[in-house]
Formats: sequence, C-alpha cells, structure tokens
Amino acid sequence: MANNGPNWDGLLKWSIANSDGTRSQRNLSDEDRRWFMEAMQAQTVDVIQRMKEITLIMQTPEQVLEAQGVTPKDIEDLLDELQEHVESIDMANEIVLIISDYETDLNSIGGLTPLLGYLKNSHANIRAKAADVVTTIVQNNPRSQQLVIEANGLEPLLSNFTSDPDMTVRTKALGAISSLIRHNKPGITAFRLANGYAGLRDALGSENVRFQRKALNLIQYLLHENSSDCNVVSELGFPCIMMHLASSEDGDTREAALRGLLELALEKRDGSTGKLGEEDEKLKQLLEDRIKGISLMSAEDLGAAREERQLIDSLWNTCYREPSSLREKGLLVLPGEDAPPPDVASQHFEPPLRAWAANSDANTKSSTKKKEAPLLLGVGPSSATNNQGPSTGEAANNQGPPSGEADSGR
Repeated sequence: MANNGPNWDGLLKWSIANSDGTRSQRNLSDEDRRWFMEAMQAQTVDVIQRMKEITLIMQTPEQVLEAQGVTPKDIEDLLDELQEHVESIDMANEIVLIISDYETDLNSIGGLTPLLGYLKNSHANIRAKAADVVTTIVQNNPRSQQLVIEANGLEPLLSNFTSDPDMTVRTKALGAISSLIRHNKPGITAFRLANGYAGLRDALGSENVRFQRKALNLIQYLLHENSSDCNVVSELGFPCIMMHLASSEDGDTREAALRGLLELALEKRDGSTGKLGEEDEKLKQLLEDRIKGISLMSAEDLGAAREERQLIDSLWNTCYREPSSLREKGLLVLPGEDAPPPDVASQHFEPPLRAWAANSDANTKSSTKKKEAPLLLGVGPSSATNNQGPSTGEAANNQGPPSGEADSGR
C-alpha cells in the first residue's frame, strides 16, 4: 500500500454517500469521477503489483523454489497474504464498478491457474490454504465462479474433499465447493455429475463435527434449490444418517440435520400422509425424544435452542399435520422472544443530518457556545455489501435458506 494513499474507509463511505439507491449509481461529475479513479489507483497499485509478484512465485516450479531456499511455510505465508489482497481487490472492484467498468482480479494477472495447481501440492497446509483463497475468490462472485469452473477447479476440490488424507484439507475443500456452486447452476450440475452427493454422504459419516456440519449445510441448500434431488438423497440413505445427527451433542449439528430433514419432509408431503416414508416412526421417536430433552432444559439453554425448537415444531407439523407438544407446553416461543429487539443503536448513532441539525439549532439559541462542525459519519458498511456479511470466516455463505455457519471453508 502507498504510505500516503487515501484512507480506504473514507473512500468506502464516500462511495456509499454517492450511491444511496435513489438515483443512478454512475451519475457523477467528471471531477468526482477523476478524483475517485486517481484515489483508487493510488490505493491499489501496490496491492496489484504484490499480487503479480506472488503469482510469479506460484508459477515457479517447486524444485526451483526449494533450490532458492523457499520453504513450504513461506508458500503458506504467501497464500495468506494473497487472500488478504484478493479481499481488498474484491472490495475495490465493488466500489469502482459504481462509476466505472474497471476491474482487476487474480485471473486477469495470471494467478488463478497456479493457485488451482496448489490444490494438488504435496503439503497439506498448502492445499488447505489454496482452498481458502479459492473460497474468497468465488464467494458471491458469479464471474469468478465461472472462471474457476472453466479452469477445471472443481475437479481438484472434489478430489481433496472426498479422499484427502488430511481432515483439514477435506473441510477446506468442502467449504470452497460450497461457495463455488452456490447460486451457480452449472456448478451444481457439475457437482451432481461428479457424484458429489456420495461424497456428502461419506462426510456425514465422519467423526469430525465441523466437517459434518458443513456437509449438512450444503445438503440443505441443494435440496432447497433442487427439490428433485430429495429422491436421490433418500435413495442414498441420507434420512437415516440425518436423524442420527439430529441427536448430536453439538447444537449446530442438530439444527443443520433438522433443516435437512425438514426439506425432505416438505418434498415428501403428498397431501395425505406428509411423512418420510419408512423412516417415519424413527423420526417421530426422535422428535419426541428431542421435545422431552427440551422440556428439561434450563432457561439459558432454552434460549440457545430457539431455532431447534422452531425446527422441531415445523417438522412435526409438516409430517403429522398438527402442532407439536412444544406449543401446549409453552416452549415454542418463550416470553419476550416474539418482541422486537430494543433499539439501542439509535441512541448512540443518530442520523448524521439530524444530529447536525440538532447541534446547529442548539448553537443558534446559545451564542455563548462554540460552534462545532457537523460529524458526518456516513452509512454503516453493511449497506454497502447488501448484508452479505464478511467474505471470510465460517460465517458465510449464508445466502438462500438458513444454513447455520457460513460455508467459507475457514
């Protein structure tokens, strides 16, 4: 980064203030356009140059790097740095596209192909970190999703997801796959044709809770987007496995399994039974056991299990056409849960113009008080990203239906 470059937060706030959604986002004066582009260039030139340098290193044969004293740990650090730069460039592109057709990405500087090559590296940590960078590149980015698919990036990700000996690599690869195929019909089709559901079934049978949870979240998303896949997962024995996981000691795993079962139940409902076929009695016993367990929970645990309570009631109502006993026990919605959250933020963050007007009025009434410049805070960052949330972390990818943690693979 240029030491004397503009403050990025300031640029972000400026761009938001000039694109409030009430007028054309590109309706800027020539002076504003010129200032913004000069500021962007000053802010990103060093980042782009550094990405090019990292790309050259990734393109260098492993034996040459070893001869130059470059260790696997050095490569891991470079991938960490690359991921940070990709994130910053993605943010820059989002902002610049408000006023320009300019765009820079890893593929345009030749870095995508060597990055995908690192998915086959002999070192597990490098394979895992490469998957992390792929996740960042494709998350909520249709163009990057297409580029990775066209570069056959799904193939090594599927291989790592289904058969890598390192569990971290498998988990990171699954996270990258999830981000790659979300809202991407060609990606979903390629995943299905590559027998991806069989890989998900194996993941559910693993002993790694995080791996199970990511698989459950992706299954629920796929079933929600493609109801015809319910027959496929039923034939593969998913209902029985998900019922087992719905009794997991991990609350997030239970919720993810219940969401998957609910998608299956909604599809299986035929107007008369609304049940999960041969597994119906097992499901009923499972739900009764969970209701009994919830009845014994403390107030604190009940609060943490709010979504699980709602899922159980929805699943019972879908399958048996009647409310669950959680309702009559008063455990579906606890006192205060249906009330709107208290408006705490507005007490501390008044709309800037209103705050300025109040200060101005007060200053007018009292000539003894020193006039203060208005504090224009601008709109919070969440408005700029359409509530997409951060692009990293296990939070994620939660687009479409609820999916628990984000499938970012981190």
